[in-house]
Amino acid sequence: MPSAEDTSVHQERPVVRPTQQDEIAAAGSELIGGPVGRWARLGAGPLTPVRVIALVAIGMFALGMVQKLPCYDWAWFRGTSSQYTHACYSDIPHLYLGRGFAEGLVPYFDRLSGDMEYLEYPVLTGLFMQVASWLTLTPAGDPVQQREQMYWMVNAGMLMICAVIMVVCVARTHRRRPWDGLLVALAPALALTATINWDLLAVALTAAAMLMWSRGRALAFGILIGLATAAKLYPVLLLGPLLVLCWRAGKWRECGSAMLGAAAAWLLVNLPVMAYAPEGWKKFYTFSQERQIDYGSFWLIITQRTGRPIDVDTVNTASVLLMIVLCAGIAGLALTARRRPRFAQLAFLVVAAFILTNKVYSPQYVLWLIPLAVLARPRWRDFLVWQACEVMYFLGIWLYLAYTTSGDKHQGLPQEGYQVAIALHLLGTLYLCALVVRDILLPERDTVRRDGSDDPSGGVLDGAPDAVAFGRAVHHHGRHAAPAVEGPRVEWGTTGGAAD
Repeated sequence: MPSAEDTSVHQERPVVRPTQQDEIAAAGSELIGGPVGRWARLGAGPLTPVRVIALVAIGMFALGMVQKLPCYDWAWFRGTSSQYTHACYSDIPHLYLGRGFAEGLVPYFDRLSGDMEYLEYPVLTGLFMQVASWLTLTPAGDPVQQREQMYWMVNAGMLMICAVIMVVCVARTHRRRPWDGLLVALAPALALTATINWDLLAVALTAAAMLMWSRGRALAFGILIGLATAAKLYPVLLLGPLLVLCWRAGKWRECGSAMLGAAAAWLLVNLPVMAYAPEGWKKFYTFSQERQIDYGSFWLIITQRTGRPIDVDTVNTASVLLMIVLCAGIAGLALTARRRPRFAQLAFLVVAAFILTNKVYSPQYVLWLIPLAVLARPRWRDFLVWQACEVMYFLGIWLYLAYTTSGDKHQGLPQEGYQVAIALHLLGTLYLCALVVRDILLPERDTVRRDGSDDPSGGVLDGAPDAVAFGRAVHHHGRHAAPAVEGPRVEWGTTGGAAD
């Protein structure tokens, strides 16, 4: 399997250079010498695109850890509001003690004291947390603060590995566009939210699954999606767009392999806990149902503005109905679009729909969308607009919590200001969704297809003719279809090279 760094040498067509297609990337490149020249031989030295992107991701992750230093040093352990005023909150150190890891309790099997009877995370995430507790080698006699600090540090190291896997997979998914992975590596929201919770485990597995599908490995894709769903619920949503696209292309065998692989992998991880600790296993699902309206959702704006609480069962039902309507719309778009949408586009839309309709939109949920957003629409301007909205929300939620926990001091952001922050990050996500829908309706506007590609993350769907399309003529798009935007043909290594 050729790597992304080899594409400039072994592919007939050259690697896409963002500085030649994206005005923001070109302007930003002035900091390191300007846009790449026509004679540049990318990937010829040790600093290949994938390696550069991995190093940048490590650097950004490290900056995110530095941002947590005030909490690591003292704010996690001295009062409540300090960790909010410094915007460095993390669930990880608090749950080390609160979920029994400090006492050596076994997740799902041992009952916890306090409000939460069992660990409220999916099984694979619980295993991740347990492994981190085993690697926390501070003696049991040490102060709890030191043990919580070490537990966070061990988890941060493991999550950094997940972050590197994620960016490498994104960089390699579109063979001719490895530099798109730099969008993920440089995402401010990635650095700020990476160590709030354990979401990066599921995100990395999902990114690896997307890479496997792009290489035509349907069973491996399904297995990785099953494992990702065993770590977080949202990855299972990707099977919906896959089913619709395979229906349109007539790729039932590959779709079946993916579905069976996902089911088998999920069952393999979950069955032992389901069999021997059923009460602990189902806690994640019952907690998700019983959880009240929480931070970040439009439901919270409604309850705060009206002053009337909404019954949780009503919210659950309304959220499910809204999700069904949006998924039906996405499926209809996929089946009736003039040109079959790309897999990454539909994957982004369905996950975004799930987040937008949910009763909670935690700040770390942005991690679910970052790799899918980059694969769906790798444009620096739009990505940075969305990221700016997410950074504003990141600051807004902690300032609001500081306001509500600082007593009469009221240090932070009042309720009305927090509602503006919620609206801002909801609108930022909707903005990106609207652009992706526009790209589907007007494929000539799609950045990825501008060079004549069909669906580089689509695997067996890439270049496959349509078998079914409703409302429009069935289109057959070859693997090397003509570019939507005409321009001079460029052959790598020939006289004249690529135009600047």
